[in-house]
Amino acid sequence: MVLERFRVDDKVAIITGAGRGIGRASALALAEAGADVVLASRTAPQLEEVAALLREVKSGWDAIAQ
Repeated sequence: MVLERFRVDDKVAIITGAGRGIGRASALALAEAGADVVLASRTAPQLEEVAALLREVKSGWDAIAQ
């Protein structure tokens, strides 16, 4: 019930440092809360790993790491 107050459906979040640590956790949490997430990181392999996790969190959502 309380978590419904924190929904961010139809919002876009830009996360820098999304490959690990706080950035990764923030990206996953915002995706779970309904946001479309744009990821940025210096390391492509870590970014692809987070994108794969986001595909699992948001069914039907496309995550592309470039």
